[in-house]
Amino acid sequence: MSETVRVLVVEDHPLNRELAEAILERAGYDVVAAEDGETALASVAARRPDVILLDVELPGISGLEVARRLKGDQATRGIPVVALTAYAMVGDEERARAAGCDDYVTKPIERPKLLGAVERALTREAPP
Repeated sequence: MSETVRVLVVEDHPLNRELAEAILERAGYDVVAAEDGETALASVAARRPDVILLDVELPGISGLEVARRLKGDQATRGIPVVALTAYAMVGDEERARAAGCDDYVTKPIERPKLLGAVERALTREAPP
């Protein structure tokens, strides 16, 4: 990668966060991590990531509320947000998209799906 791309991983489960970080770092991304919604919002303001991987179920402010706030703010609405969630029931993806998520990846985290979502977000391709 000629230009460093910063990815914010927002995940409260340490093993999932570490796995996502390791996959992304090995792929050459600069990774920033947050454990909750408040920290995520502060990190976006301070570090300006290129892509956000956002767990839907977070302590405090939910991931969906974080997405709504980011997409409702002129300064951050252009940052692609990918929902990263264990929720795979009917209607879950629609709720994530309604909150402003640009893509949706289900757990368990799989390297090809995670990297594919980041690449789509960076190139602004529509999800499959």
